[in-house]
Amino acid sequence: MVGQRFLEALAERGLTSRARVVVLAEEPRPAYDRVRLTSYFSGRTPEELTLGEPDFMARHGIELYLGDPAVAVDRAARTVTSRAGHVFGYDTLVLATGSYPFVPPVPGKDATGCFVYRTIEDLLAIEEHAATARTGAVVGGGLLGLEAAGALKGLGLDTHIVEFAPRLMPVQIDEGGGAALLRTIESMGLTVHTGVGTQEVTTDAEGTVTGMALSDGSVLATDLVVFSAGVRPRDRLARDAGLTVGERGGIVVDERCRTSDPAVFAIGECALAADGRVYGLVAPGYEMATTVARVLDGEDGSGFTGADLSTKLKLLGVDVASFGDAHGDAPGSLDVVYADSRSGVYKKLVMDGDGTLLGGILVGDADAYGMLRPLTGSVPPVPPERLVLPAGDTGAPGAALGPEALPDDAVICSCHNVSKGAITACATLPEVKKRTRAGTGCGSCVKVIGRLLPVAQGDKGLCGCFPHTRSELYEIVRTLRITSYHALLDSHGRQGARGGDGCEICKPAVASVLASLAPALGVSGYVLDGEQAALQDTNDHFLANIQRNGSYSVVPRVPGGEITPEKLIVIGEVARDFGLYTKITGGQRIDLFGARVDHLPLIWTRLVDAGFESGHAYGKSLRTVKSCVGQTWCRYGVQDSVRMAVDLELRYRGLRSPHKLKSAVSGCARECAEARGKDFGVIATANGWNLYVGGNGGAEPRHADLLAQDLSDAELIRLIDRFLMFYIRTADRLERTSAWLERIEGGLGHVRDVVVHDSLGLCAELEQLMAAHVTGYRDEWAETVNDPERLSRFVSFVNAPGVPDPSVKFVPERDQVKPDLTVLTLEPPAARESRESLESPESLESPESLEGANAR
Repeated sequence: MVGQRFLEALAERGLTSRARVVVLAEEPRPAYDRVRLTSYFSGRTPEELTLGEPDFMARHGIELYLGDPAVAVDRAARTVTSRAGHVFGYDTLVLATGSYPFVPPVPGKDATGCFVYRTIEDLLAIEEHAATARTGAVVGGGLLGLEAAGALKGLGLDTHIVEFAPRLMPVQIDEGGGAALLRTIESMGLTVHTGVGTQEVTTDAEGTVTGMALSDGSVLATDLVVFSAGVRPRDRLARDAGLTVGERGGIVVDERCRTSDPAVFAIGECALAADGRVYGLVAPGYEMATTVARVLDGEDGSGFTGADLSTKLKLLGVDVASFGDAHGDAPGSLDVVYADSRSGVYKKLVMDGDGTLLGGILVGDADAYGMLRPLTGSVPPVPPERLVLPAGDTGAPGAALGPEALPDDAVICSCHNVSKGAITACATLPEVKKRTRAGTGCGSCVKVIGRLLPVAQGDKGLCGCFPHTRSELYEIVRTLRITSYHALLDSHGRQGARGGDGCEICKPAVASVLASLAPALGVSGYVLDGEQAALQDTNDHFLANIQRNGSYSVVPRVPGGEITPEKLIVIGEVARDFGLYTKITGGQRIDLFGARVDHLPLIWTRLVDAGFESGHAYGKSLRTVKSCVGQTWCRYGVQDSVRMAVDLELRYRGLRSPHKLKSAVSGCARECAEARGKDFGVIATANGWNLYVGGNGGAEPRHADLLAQDLSDAELIRLIDRFLMFYIRTADRLERTSAWLERIEGGLGHVRDVVVHDSLGLCAELEQLMAAHVTGYRDEWAETVNDPERLSRFVSFVNAPGVPDPSVKFVPERDQVKPDLTVLTLEPPAARESRESLESPESLESPESLEGANAR
């Protein structure tokens, strides 16, 4: 990772265009994200872990030799020899050889079934061996050891953690934090052995692991052992080349990261920095990489004199963070501690006598980390007890420190040393990532960045019409039982917007809120009734997605992808009779493209008569619940995934939400339905169902997080009900569940507390809201085709019903049709959309709306 960052720093300064750059890499793949290595076991592929853009090396002319490490350095001749025998001359040599796992010198450490946890190849080997194992043990209870334990548990092994120190994570957290972490981890079903060491790994006659003998005399039966007892600098190459190496390892470097040879630099975990430390975190390594790039570019800026050792991680689903002087080593330091053993929360702040924040430890609830770490070294604006006590606690209403409490020079992203001022100079998170790299490292700063951006922009309101957020408007509508957009605008809109018609931002957003709450409010949720119709965008306006040539798509719902031959025949006949393009989608549906607007009712009449209903491809609502064939057909299946997928799709169909919703159900851990890439995904286990939430595909894919496991059918549906209604209640406009889960205060832990443990006492109300939706659901197309008044809107031209739009034309391709793109040059989609809006019945209601349409 550090080597890759160095290459990027060279490219940013244009040095790759002025010099030949050669990279020798031991591993068989390009640089990848070792910080997120464990995500491989939750579905991320090795390719997805790759750092940098795929064409980075080629674009910058960098020569990359994979699987061919350097084996010798001749400093006199200034050459490097690779394992394959290649000899490269150099003017400057940079060593970024990292570290290697320390394996205690115990008998049996090399037996079959013993592994380290360092590379992707290590993980592939562990995964293969775990397929035939039942019990696994991890030697080491530090950061990587707990990650390894989580991986073994995820592979279905009965997992043990063996830590020689008296507590877990002894370097990062103190006794109180270790106790809180221990309770939480043991509650997950893992067994922890602290204060004991490994004396021997026992084997059978074939040399395969059978157990471990521990220092307290006990014997632990296990089929697999992972050593994660720390790392050591990889300095052998430097030692052999005669470079100065520290007494306890590490290549000695100065503040410019230069070794004892001025032509050789060392960065990352292999380097012993000028302050006498070997840094095992990625942020210091990145800073070293940038330092060397500056030196090579002739810049006289400051060197590397040390780095922040703060860290925030999620280990086995538990948030753990430490920053600054976490152990209170400074003379005269004082502790402010909050501990709740029931919930596994431990918070400690270290202060000096003047009230300056020196450091802290957070276990179980690390949401305040992003705000507290930048305040280290300063006096916080509120008393320290308010920084650790939960909101609403007696005598301490919670600190709720906002971004405004931080100075502009506060470092928000420690991985790339980015300040608050640099972040607030940007308008959006993508811009922040592109301009500053903040949020692209470990990711712990993303929530704070998200909170900073609205502050920088000044106004948190939904739009110019409302000073409230979408979630606030939801609460207003629900509590006051407001049933119309204009009533909401007149009562809660900005002064200048009251009495007006609103804007294109708030109208669809409020329409979605009204539609989602309609069953609970006892009003019609049909999107084309009365005022609701005027609030919809083009797609909802005609209950179909507009395509690039002005035609529309027809997408009937096919629950679980399960369909009868008779229904297949109906779809085929409809496609044939109306000349539609047909495509089987990745969501297990059959989409029909190319329908004229005036043909939509005719098509849907036939589909409704055959038992089909709207698939809601046009709405911000549930799209599909994908599934594999499950236990019924598949020899690996352990539950009936198709039945569950059908049940879920029929339960949540038509549920209006801030953004579209996708789901999937897999019948076993092989995950053929790709459930972890969905807003809510379900994976079968031998004991029931595991529920994952907050996943999505798209430009920025995110794997869903485990919310609850081994659920019965009833428990699963109850938790999904609560999760969806809580999301609908609190999400921002057009915010996917993935972005919502990362933004919402407390993240997954808070969501779990609310929907699983009912911490806010909302669950009964959330369930009632969902029950009202299920009871009140009506298929929009079934209601439309049986209502002549509603059918009257489906025309190309208001003043000439039945006349087809002459601009909608097609040409043949692969025995089907496709849009005639030559027609599109005569009328761009934007112009067509404006014309459709002008010609729609709502737009002709008043001269003002006609005038507005003409202006647009």
